Amino acid sequence: MEGNQSQITEFILVGFQLSKNMELLLFGIFSLLYICNLLANGVILGLICLDPRLHSPMYFFLSHLAIIDISFPSSNLPTLLENLVKHTKNISFDPCTVQMLFNLTFGSIECLILLAMSYDRYVAICHPLQYTVIMNWRVCSILAVACWVCGFALALVQVIFLLRLPFCGPQKVNHFLCDIRSVLKLACGDIWINEMFLFADGVLILVGPLALMLVSYMRILWAILKIRSKEGRKKAFSTCSSHLCVVGFYFGIAMIVYMVPDNSQREEHLKILFLFYALFNPLLNPLVYSVQNAQVKAAFHRVLQKKGTV
Repeated sequence: MEGNQSQITEFILVGFQLSKNMELLLFGIFSLLYICNLLANGVILGLICLDPRLHSPMYFFLSHLAIIDISFPSSNLPTLLENLVKHTKNISFDPCTVQMLFNLTFGSIECLILLAMSYDRYVAICHPLQYTVIMNWRVCSILAVACWVCGFALALVQVIFLLRLPFCGPQKVNHFLCDIRSVLKLACGDIWINEMFLFADGVLILVGPLALMLVSYMRILWAILKIRSKEGRKKAFSTCSSHLCVVGFYFGIAMIVYMVPDNSQREEHLKILFLFYALFNPLLNPLVYSVQNAQVKAAFHRVLQKKGTV
């Protein structure tokens, strides 16, 4: 790292080529979306903490998802907003490295948490009588800790391999944040090992969990179709459709960004896609789980009633 910094002390985030007025307009829009994200996920987190009826494995994992959806944009959007309002795009080497570590960590953890949530739904619907035994608090805690530890460890490996590379120029990162794939293009050394590990990481974090989720939801669908009660089928479909909506959106964009081979013609499209991923995906989760989830809406009404009676 010392050698890297002696050659290049900062990068220039190219971002989008826009006028100053347009940058100020985007600053306002992005700031509003960021605040909405913090409030929406904060409300979900608060409801789960305050309402005892939401103290179940499903909402335990949803609370972790809310924490990630607050942390992920908070690790990169402040830099983007600062660059938009100051019209400067420089970022020093150390903050850039930290930003890459956080982006990879929170992205990996979210994939694993979504996998844990799908396992919870599989047990709840396919093995309802054994649900409380299988998904006890010890198991839930172990799954959550494993998601966080694995996500951080995988991200740390990627960053350590990147820090071994020499960076002697150029300085321009063709992105609006320090994305590891964009930064790797500026390395002076051979990056085939880094690309190989990135691809392996993508298979482990994206393809593997997605395949497991698809298998679990096929079994869930088969179990739902066997439910005789119309109300029971409706409730099961409602719970699973929320999770499937989030999974489809998240994994779809992530696989396009990280798994599809990169080329110069796709760079601008990928930047827009990543911006959508960073801004709207964290906001989508609380909207999906609150609009389609009767328990969350009921908990919100109970909290409002309590405040009204005080």
